[in-house]
Amino acid sequence: MAISYTDFSFSKSINKSVPIWVMVRKEISDHIRSWQFIILSLIIAFTFFESLYVAINNLSSAVSNTKDPDHLLVYLKLLTTTDGTLPPFHVFISFLGPLLGISLGFNAINSEQQNGTLIRVMAQPVYRDNLLLSKFISVTILISTMFLSLTLFMIGGGLLITGVPIEIEEVIRILSYIIICVFYVEFWFSLSIIFSIKFKQAATAAIASIGLWLFFTIFYNIIINIVSKVITPKSSLFSPGRYSWIETLFHMSPNQLYTDATTTLLMPKVRSLGPMSMEELAGAIPNSLPIRDSLLIVWPQVSGLISATIVCFALAYYFFMRKEIKC
Repeated sequence: MAISYTDFSFSKSINKSVPIWVMVRKEISDHIRSWQFIILSLIIAFTFFESLYVAINNLSSAVSNTKDPDHLLVYLKLLTTTDGTLPPFHVFISFLGPLLGISLGFNAINSEQQNGTLIRVMAQPVYRDNLLLSKFISVTILISTMFLSLTLFMIGGGLLITGVPIEIEEVIRILSYIIICVFYVEFWFSLSIIFSIKFKQAATAAIASIGLWLFFTIFYNIIINIVSKVITPKSSLFSPGRYSWIETLFHMSPNQLYTDATTTLLMPKVRSLGPMSMEELAGAIPNSLPIRDSLLIVWPQVSGLISATIVCFALAYYFFMRKEIKC
């Protein structure tokens, strides 16, 4: 959706640049009024309420299961409990999050250039990097507000239905989950902005972004499986530890980084993201991990997701600063 900055008086003084908060406010208003954001937000909200409804209907059986070490963490159960008909909410976000990020970024630059608004914006006292930064900040605010609002609704609904106060550990885990969701969506947003800068047509940028998402979602694991079967010998004379890099490649895709991090945070009974030896299993006590241990387990995944987001935004910044903007 093309934006216009004519609603604001930018040229009060030619020596003063436009404050970035003005640009952020205009970007947020444009996103809120765009149909693509409204539709995807409604889809995410609908899936959240459906998952919450399923979780509430199965909450009593989940809480009464004493074999589950997490059965007393009610609010985490509201995000993870399912009866098999619908996946939990964090699984939905692994598919809908990239679509949300792509929809917000695939036409962020090229549509403005095609409509002629980009050259008019650059004619104002606006720093070029502030224009790109305002888009990133506005999307961060929108995504954070949306996930935080849904989470607060879930906590309020759970408090009214169950009457159980939320624990501090649950608050930290849920807030950490929101932060991971924000960076996951921002990764795909930054990636789609790169295509928006490199391709003149918005449709081409959208197809490239969705194609890359499908590659990581479907074909990446298939390719790794094929490569592992070709490279890894079947003979037992070879130590499987020599080919641990194959297991590492499985966990390098953005989708898997998000899944590993959210599963460990929302399910404290998860003790490891890799295979465990019999000695480790024999000495393990079947209880929930403290939040500190869970954060230590998922720190490589979280740092990898944050690093990928920063790298994509840095590339978008580099391409945009070198981009020739003309009529």
